[in-house]
Amino acid sequence: MYIREWLNGIMFNTNIIQHITMRKYTINLEQVSIKDIDIVGGKNASLGEMINNLSDLGIKVPDGFALKTNAYINFLEFNQLTSVITKAVSDLDTSNLQQLRKVGKLIRSRIMLGTIPTDIEKEIRWAYQQMCEENDDKKLSVAVRSSATAEDLPTASFAGQQETFLNVTSEDDLLQKVKSCFSSLFTDRAISYREEMKFDQSSVYLSICVQKMVRSDVGTSGVAFSIDTESGFKDVVLINASYGLGELLVQGSICPDEYLVFKKTKSIIEQKLGSKEEKMVFNDSLHSDLVTAKQVSILEKETFCLSPKDVLKIADWVMKIEKHYSEIHNKWCPVDVEWAIDGISGELYIVQARPETNHSNKVNNLIIQSTIENTSDLELILEGTAVGDGIGQGKVCKLKNISEFKSFSKGDVLVTNMTDPNWEPIMKLASAIVTNKGGRTCHAAIVSRELGIPAIVGTINGVDLLEERSEITVSCAEGERGNVYLGYCDYTQKELEISELPKVSTPLMLNVASPDAAFKFSFLPNSGVGLAREEFIINNYIKVHPLALLKHKELNDAKLSASIKEITKGYPSEKSFFINKLAQGIAKIGAAFYDKPVIVRFSDFKSNEYRNLLGGKYFEPNEENPMIGWRGAVRYYSDNFKAAFGMECEAIKKVRDEMGLTNIIVMIPFCRTLDDCKAVLETMKSFGLERGENGLKIYLMAEIPSNFILADQFAEFIDGFSIGSNDLTQLTLGLDRDSELVSHLYDERN
Repeated sequence: MYIREWLNGIMFNTNIIQHITMRKYTINLEQVSIKDIDIVGGKNASLGEMINNLSDLGIKVPDGFALKTNAYINFLEFNQLTSVITKAVSDLDTSNLQQLRKVGKLIRSRIMLGTIPTDIEKEIRWAYQQMCEENDDKKLSVAVRSSATAEDLPTASFAGQQETFLNVTSEDDLLQKVKSCFSSLFTDRAISYREEMKFDQSSVYLSICVQKMVRSDVGTSGVAFSIDTESGFKDVVLINASYGLGELLVQGSICPDEYLVFKKTKSIIEQKLGSKEEKMVFNDSLHSDLVTAKQVSILEKETFCLSPKDVLKIADWVMKIEKHYSEIHNKWCPVDVEWAIDGISGELYIVQARPETNHSNKVNNLIIQSTIENTSDLELILEGTAVGDGIGQGKVCKLKNISEFKSFSKGDVLVTNMTDPNWEPIMKLASAIVTNKGGRTCHAAIVSRELGIPAIVGTINGVDLLEERSEITVSCAEGERGNVYLGYCDYTQKELEISELPKVSTPLMLNVASPDAAFKFSFLPNSGVGLAREEFIINNYIKVHPLALLKHKELNDAKLSASIKEITKGYPSEKSFFINKLAQGIAKIGAAFYDKPVIVRFSDFKSNEYRNLLGGKYFEPNEENPMIGWRGAVRYYSDNFKAAFGMECEAIKKVRDEMGLTNIIVMIPFCRTLDDCKAVLETMKSFGLERGENGLKIYLMAEIPSNFILADQFAEFIDGFSIGSNDLTQLTLGLDRDSELVSHLYDERN
């Protein structure tokens, strides 16, 4: 009996060896590298490259095998399809959507009717069986991903052009999905995209990746870019995350959580809570669909789906991948990465990585500045997340699905719920794009960015609000918020060569109001930021009076409390919300100009301005002249405001000490007397901010005559002055700069 078992073992091992040596069409991922794109396509080559070169750095990639391009070529020849495809695409005009649809459908149907040659089928079955044995699972769940030879290249991503199938659990289903992947090389969008990128239609081949599924259906998944996708700022990692499998996020059908990690200090400088209404999960055996969308709980919606530890780990891996690919290509090579966290093991995996092809192929020497004229006179009808920084105009064309393409004319504004790769032929004809769903890394955002078309995503109700065939202006030129205006608005566009700017001997520092514009402004020649006002961040990102956040439960105002609850969801407390939101706004500016000095002025709202914030009426006096009333330094140590100022101090401390942005300098505004100055410094110290500690510098906004008369005495307590000409002119000439009656006298050059 023992001899028989021994002989059987020898025969079994001999069969394995024979299969390995005779493998013609399949190859394990660890046996390929980035040099093998012609054999296994861009996606597989990248996966093999990471397995071979980055596993020692702790980066994990799920095991699997590739079906080589020779299997695809032999499949076409066996079914006599090569000449059929060549003839079909030879005279194709991809701008003719009807013709494109007809040709694509013909080729795909012929491929799906084809037969996989027996030798290829046997090898696919054997390779899958080997995966099952290695994982001790007879019905191992795998992902079947297309990997084209013209894909994931440094010059063209071809993102989402071919199909992916998740949770495939049988040999027969795997074989069917192989044919589906072959046919997806000729989807309308893939044919159109190849034409757009000037690739020969007949010289692109398909490989297939069969990869063990990560159980992110009970975990989280998402995408990450080693660059800011809008500005091209290269010192951050942008991470989008949601519950479940990543398909819904990539498609743009959900609004994900968003995180921004600053590479130089490895700290999270911004996070935004997404709604994450659904998650994609494995389906049970009673259904034909392999995966299905499932509603998430209210608690999940209102909770960030990644811990800070996971965010920083993803960012660390993305930076390592970027470094490796930059060394391979001998130039800076930002990357676009798909990641997944297994909900059972808690392990992080990279399931795809490719070069980012939009900003990495641009020359940042040219600044194109688009500006909408007289926005105060325009009718704003819709808002969302801006993609790009351009402006587009056209007539609204609302499409429920791609089959309605006949009603779309070149130059229309495409308005729809969301897009997927099938929409690409229409998208490239649009003057602008507006979607209800999606975030900055959804399909609509990625493609419109690559095509150079302004887009606004995540509007929630754009399809309902915009009227069919109405004329609109889509503006992405006003920061992260995209605006849709009624009618065709006047706008200007200027081009500026940075190299042509005159050289000056004076160090130029910028005034930066919006954190959203900071990354873009960082490309301008500069010596840092001379003024960043906290008021802009509080007014636009927090929107609530700081004392209302702290004390709204004492006010017996149910409506106010409900509004604050909605605004602060995702944060453990109202205080935490204020500190984190303010810190993130400051950090974004600090990171954009790191490690140049960035001077941040403490809040200088007047009482009438503070009253306009949510809940402000409960805490602000009615002053006859707020311009020279309860403002600036005198507020900070007042018993009626000290708690609010304390949160500002804690936000600064968080930015400098936790996020590592020690280039932040703080400035005290409207400081009337030496006693004022001393009291503010003592109050700051009580909240953990002390001059000199961790290199902290404190400046004074010199805007009151007393600051100049007593300059030598003020200088003992501070590190620098910044002249505020607006208030200095007001107080020197004795006029109210808010009064139109004396405005003709207001001249800071007097």
